[in-house]
Amino acid sequence: MLKILIAIAIILVVAILGVLAYAATRPDTFRVQRSASIKAPPEKIFPLINDLQAWRGWSPYEKKDPDMQRRYSGPAAGKGAHYAWDGNKEIGAGSLEIIESMPSSKIAMRLDFVRPFESTNRADFTLEPNGDSTTVTWAMTGPLTLMFKLVHLVFNFDRMVGGDFEAGLADLKTLAETP
Repeated sequence: MLKILIAIAIILVVAILGVLAYAATRPDTFRVQRSASIKAPPEKIFPLINDLQAWRGWSPYEKKDPDMQRRYSGPAAGKGAHYAWDGNKEIGAGSLEIIESMPSSKIAMRLDFVRPFESTNRADFTLEPNGDSTTVTWAMTGPLTLMFKLVHLVFNFDRMVGGDFEAGLADLKTLAETP
């Protein structure tokens, strides 16, 4: 009986070490990106992203917790605009700050999560004119610690966050295309 328990323990240790070793070989960063074509000029879309209070009209996270607590600081829009939230377990808590704002073409943000886990990522919105439409790309990048690499083995982060980005871009499209 003791030999069986020792054999099981050894198998478990080897399996755990194998999973850890495999996770350690995964990339050290992640990127989630989605794009949408919006029939509106960049000048109409840009303010909807650059003004953080305008996000209430299209952000998928607003729908997930309409009762979340919001705090705005800094300028109303553009570089230095800051937004902090504290919401339900689906939204968590954190903040974002616009760190780069290039009119009608690009907005970059520092995204700090506090809950359910701590992390710092970067979110970028790019707007590229394409005839009578604009291609809007929403991307998020960040580091992957070993713990997050393990989580990524089980959960498809690209599909989870990417689905939110797709929903947000669809709502942004509806808002921007409305006369």
